[in-house]
Amino acid sequence: MKKGILALVIGLSVLACPILYFTVGPKLDEMQIDTMKILLIVCGCSALFCFAVGELSRNNSQMDKLWSILPEVYIWIIAIRSGLKTRLVVMACIATLWGARLTFNFARKGAYRLRFWEGEEDYRWAVLREKKEFQPHWKWMLFNLFFISIYQNVLILTTTLPALISMRSDAPFGVLDGIAAALMAGFLVLETVADEQQWAFHSKKKALLKDGAKLSDLPAPYNLGFNTTGLWSRSRHPNYLGEQGVWASFYLFSIGAEIGVFNWSIIGALLLIVLFLGSSAFGEEISASKYPLYATYQKRVSKFIPWKKFEV
Repeated sequence: MKKGILALVIGLSVLACPILYFTVGPKLDEMQIDTMKILLIVCGCSALFCFAVGELSRNNSQMDKLWSILPEVYIWIIAIRSGLKTRLVVMACIATLWGARLTFNFARKGAYRLRFWEGEEDYRWAVLREKKEFQPHWKWMLFNLFFISIYQNVLILTTTLPALISMRSDAPFGVLDGIAAALMAGFLVLETVADEQQWAFHSKKKALLKDGAKLSDLPAPYNLGFNTTGLWSRSRHPNYLGEQGVWASFYLFSIGAEIGVFNWSIIGALLLIVLFLGSSAFGEEISASKYPLYATYQKRVSKFIPWKKFEV
């Protein structure tokens, strides 16, 4: 049922983009179309790389490695082709800070190696690969091609569309742009703190388990197996909240550019939210199967918005 609802939301979101483009606008001018062609070439090459390397290496985190790099590449291409307008430079700089943080967080988990096809794979891909829905391997190969490689690359590109439609704007950098920048910075701080708390918790738990101890033998809160400290005591996914907030705030720049309150570049933020709904649900399914008290945690703590504090 949940998968059907997510599929419906994705379908409606994808349909919304062309409908908004032709009914609300704005239409792309010649420079924007030429820039879009460059972005699509980069996107296509990335998708091909992710699929080929993922299949050959059996490591499907190739897109994960590029997730934090591609957006700022796209936005800097747009900013440079616009003549480095103030609004677009600010957008590119904040996106670069976002990318540096996320790249660092992924790198310290062992994701990047000199042999670029190697590195730590996100544990969820291994779990998903073993599900009966993806047996035999050709079914997984199609999933890798269309969802992991193509869809996620297109999704990353769509999150940067507010920059593309802001290219031709002559509106000065204003109050709304400042609010958008401040919100992006705030959400960036939020997910940075959340990731640091998560890293500290699991590093400590791993160190305690090295001595041959069982999870149940560990002191609280490590004996739970999952993090319930700091932001994680009030939100099950504060890092995801920050990530969604960053790109929802990014959309506000298009309004500051006087493109319109509602325009087709919102598609990226919408699709990202849908992705995190699905990703968080799958991650929680795995956690609930591993940790007995995770179901209680789910009942008492909000998925995204910080609310009531968790207490065992």
